[in-house]
Amino acid sequence: MKKTALREYAKLIVRCGANVQKGQEVMIYAGLDQPEFVYMVVEEAYKAKAKKVIVEWSYDKLTKLHARYQSVKTLGAVPAWVQERQKHYCQELPCRIHLVSDDPDGLKGVRMDKLAKARKLSYPILKPYIDERDGKQQWCIAAVPGAAWAKKVFPGLPKGKAMEKLWEAILFTSRVTDDPLKAWEDHNADLKARCDHLNSLNIRSLHYTADNGTDLTVGMIPEAIFCGGGEVSRQGIFFNPNIPTEECFISPMRGQAEGIVYSTKPLSYQGQLIENFWMRFENGKAVEVGAEKGEELLKTMVTMDEGAAYLGECALVPQRSPICESGILFYETLFDENAACHLAVGAGFADTIRDHHSKTLKECQELGINDSMIHVDFMIGCDSMNIDATCADGSTVAIFRGGNWAF
Repeated sequence: MKKTALREYAKLIVRCGANVQKGQEVMIYAGLDQPEFVYMVVEEAYKAKAKKVIVEWSYDKLTKLHARYQSVKTLGAVPAWVQERQKHYCQELPCRIHLVSDDPDGLKGVRMDKLAKARKLSYPILKPYIDERDGKQQWCIAAVPGAAWAKKVFPGLPKGKAMEKLWEAILFTSRVTDDPLKAWEDHNADLKARCDHLNSLNIRSLHYTADNGTDLTVGMIPEAIFCGGGEVSRQGIFFNPNIPTEECFISPMRGQAEGIVYSTKPLSYQGQLIENFWMRFENGKAVEVGAEKGEELLKTMVTMDEGAAYLGECALVPQRSPICESGILFYETLFDENAACHLAVGAGFADTIRDHHSKTLKECQELGINDSMIHVDFMIGCDSMNIDATCADGSTVAIFRGGNWAF
C-alpha cells in the first residue's frame, strides 16, 4: 500500500476522527500488527499540536496467557496506580484513538466466564471515572489490517496479498479519496439530513420485520433524537467517533422491546465468534437467546449485569452502503455494523437525548437510557427487512423497505 494513502488515512483519523486540539493529550490503543502506521498517527497527532501522545499496545497471545494463569481476583483488581491514571484522564480528557486489527478468533479457547467475572469485579471501581468523562472526550475507532484478520477475510490469498486487499477495503470504505476531509464533510452532511428528517417524524416506536422471522417492536424515548456521523463533545469540539460510519442511530426506551430478532452476520465478541443467533425480548429484556455457534458466550454476554439484556441502540443502515456493496464480510463490528441495520445490547448513549449537554448522565438514564458495563452491536439488516415507525400523532410511516431507505 502506498505510503501517501496511508498518511492521508492517518491524517483523517487525527484531524477528522478524533479532531485533536492544540495542547491536548492523546491516547492511542493499538495491536502489534502495524507499528509503522501507528508511528504515522502519532506523528500526525503531534502535527496537530498535541501536548503528549501515549501508545498502549495489546497482543492477544499475552491476553490469553494472563487469562489462563491469573486468578479472577487478580484479573479484576484495580490497583491504586490504575485509579490515579483514571483520575488523570478525568482531569486532562485526552483524545482516544483505537486502531483495531484483532484476529476475530484471537481469544478462542479462553474461559470467557472467567474474564466476565473479573470484569464484574473491576467495573464498579472504574465506572465512576467512565461516567465522569462521558460526553467530554473526543474519540475515534478506526482499523488497520492484522495478518490473522486479513487471512480470515480473504482465506484463499497468501498473507501478503490478503493484507493488501484488506488495506484496500479499509481505505475505500473509510472514504480515503483524493480529498478525504472533503469527502467526510459531504458524508456528514448527508447523514445529518437523514437524521433531521427522522427527528421531524416524532417517532415513538419502530417495528422490524424480515423474511428470516424477525418481528420486533422497540419503543423510543420521547426526548431522544437520531444521530449520525460526527458528534460534538461537551467541550464544544466536533469529531467523528467511527471511521467508517453509515448509520443513523438512536437509543431506545429501556424496557420497551417485544418480539424476536435474528442476526444476519457473525458477531466477533471478546475475540470469539457468535454465529446464526437470535434474541427474544419481553418487556424490553432479552429473556431467551440461542445460537448455532457461541451460544454459551452469547448467554454470558447478556448476563454481564442487569442492563446487558436490554437494548442500548437502534441503528439504521441501508443495504446500499459502500461496505455492504463491497460484498466483504469483515468479521469486525466496526465494518459489519455499517453494512446492515443493527441493534446493541447494553449501555445507551446519553448524547442521543435532546439538549443532553444541559443534563447529567443520571438525568439521561432516568429518561430511559439504558446503563450497563457492555455495549455490543449485532447485525440484523437484510434485503427483506422492512421497518415501520409509529409516530406521536398515531400515524405509521415507512422507514425501510427491502433493506433500504423508504424515503
